[in-house]
Amino acid sequence: MKRVVVKVGSAVLTENNRLAKERMANLVEFLSALHKKMQVILVSSGAVAAGYTKCKLDKSELSNKQALAAIGQPLLMRSYQKKFEKYGITVAQVLLSADDFDSRKRTRHARNAIEVLLSNGVIPIINENDVTATEELVFGDNDQLSAHVAYYFDADLLAILTDIDGLYDKDPKKYEDAKLLEKVYEIPTELLEDECNPTYSFATGGIVTKLKAAQFLTSHGKPMFLGSGFDLSAAKSFLLENKQRGGTLFLPCDAT
Repeated sequence: MKRVVVKVGSAVLTENNRLAKERMANLVEFLSALHKKMQVILVSSGAVAAGYTKCKLDKSELSNKQALAAIGQPLLMRSYQKKFEKYGITVAQVLLSADDFDSRKRTRHARNAIEVLLSNGVIPIINENDVTATEELVFGDNDQLSAHVAYYFDADLLAILTDIDGLYDKDPKKYEDAKLLEKVYEIPTELLEDECNPTYSFATGGIVTKLKAAQFLTSHGKPMFLGSGFDLSAAKSFLLENKQRGGTLFLPCDAT
């Protein structure tokens, strides 16, 4: 059975300072269908944004962000649990930090736990452990976390679902003739060196962190799909039907 990691960002999961219930329901419906075909690991942002719905703290301060994550994580998981229950699927919360991938022993323990969950039909829902992670031991965004999860937990593919349709040959907000790139084998260095440019107040990355995630995975021989989390049609076509009708597929150089 194939294994896929699906990462969903805060921009998709929240709206107007609250969880976007309809988009989350559509996501869960899609993942439930995918779960019938392959093993699914979900990397989900949204804890800090969910916490903000209950406590309006300035998230620019690290301690406040950690507090918001602590408040929001159970809210996020409760919402997922209720929605997956409709499809008879059990989910599990897994909180990881960069430190968990720096230690072979800790990585092995985490991987073993994931293997047990997947072999029993459970969907692990992974988020960065924002409450205890320090600046020295933090990914800083779930794009990087999801790339490491896909690599170290032996996934066949990482799919990042976000607020953009994929990678364009130029900025589509500035150029009407911008074209969506269907397949990418090499990411230009200048794009990887750009500053992170999140377009949403609770996001921590932007296109740059997604490209860095793709660079990490493709350099390790694994592909990554980037597509919209608002309109799931491209993701459904690619993951459920194995047909690319939108989105961008990043492939290792030797896949040409």
